Amino acid sequence: MRIALLHFCFEDYTIELANSLVKHVDLTLIQPEKVFNTCRDALDPKIRTISFQKPRMRDPRNLSSMAAMMQIIRDIEPDLLHVQETNDPWYDITLMMNKMPPLVTTVHDVSSHPGDKQSVFGSNYTRRIAFHRSQQIIIHANYLKNLAIEQFKVPPERLNVIPHGELGSLYQRLAKDRDPVIREPCTLLFAGRIWPYKGLKYLIEAMPLVAEIIPAVKLIIAGSGENIDRYFPQGYDPSRYEILNRFVESDELVRLFKRSTLSILPYIEASQSGVAALAYGLGTPIIASEVGGLPEVVRHEQDGLLVPPGNVRALADAIVRLLKDLPLQEQMRQASLVRCQQDLNWSNIAEQTLATYHQVIKMK
Repeated sequence: MRIALLHFCFEDYTIELANSLVKHVDLTLIQPEKVFNTCRDALDPKIRTISFQKPRMRDPRNLSSMAAMMQIIRDIEPDLLHVQETNDPWYDITLMMNKMPPLVTTVHDVSSHPGDKQSVFGSNYTRRIAFHRSQQIIIHANYLKNLAIEQFKVPPERLNVIPHGELGSLYQRLAKDRDPVIREPCTLLFAGRIWPYKGLKYLIEAMPLVAEIIPAVKLIIAGSGENIDRYFPQGYDPSRYEILNRFVESDELVRLFKRSTLSILPYIEASQSGVAALAYGLGTPIIASEVGGLPEVVRHEQDGLLVPPGNVRALADAIVRLLKDLPLQEQMRQASLVRCQQDLNWSNIAEQTLATYHQVIKMK
């Protein structure tokens, strides 16, 4: 089976999927040059790679860029084209205007997150084109399947729920710093983009409640997005908070997860979570809001805890409970690592993806 895998973003997901797929198919990975430069060292050498130049979103040279991309696809003559969701209107318009090979699209976010200033203007509208033109669609949670059916009227038989695989293995392979890291007993980690829907304000409000019972508690906030000063108008205690308000490279990110006792996802809206995929792969238990697709990622009382979104007291109580219960921490840590060999394992995800490919090819 000759497969072309096209992506513009979601590099970590694409790397792990491609590395597993190439064991089963003739695989060509197509991507913008800038994206490939971040991926090349992590890709299996058996993967054929082709890159094209991709200007910034508002640059009219995207017309020639998309023409070059389409010529690459035609030259490959794949049995099937698998595209990782782009949120790029230039691609969506190209998809509408061109004859495409049989198409599978992985949609990571069915709709844009509220307050995410990096989301592309109009992507909620152009995304409909990808839904319409794809013979099969891969999404990461039943919650998202229902949303696609209700919001975009996608027939349920075209939607395939395949979990987001663990990312800890990839980030550990990419890390150049292999020195051992000691896990700190009372350190919490909030990692990822900082936008209002991530609910950081509720975690910050919960911190004094946790500190009343566990005075040594500390919170690491690591990620870009909003200016963190808006969350601390009176300043903050550096002994209580460690703040990295910037993009965090893979080496440093791995060390942060390994240092931390718990990874906190206090989101008030969510599809699925790459942060959870990374935390599980690094053995860091999760406390998350029971919202969106997160209850399908975090198994309450097994490999993490779920709390109502926006409930500061419930969040604080869950943090205190896990920080005080070392056997439960270890139980959840081991459970998360076991899942990385089961439903979150990339070999299993590749097999499910191949089954989706076969569905499409049978329809030709």
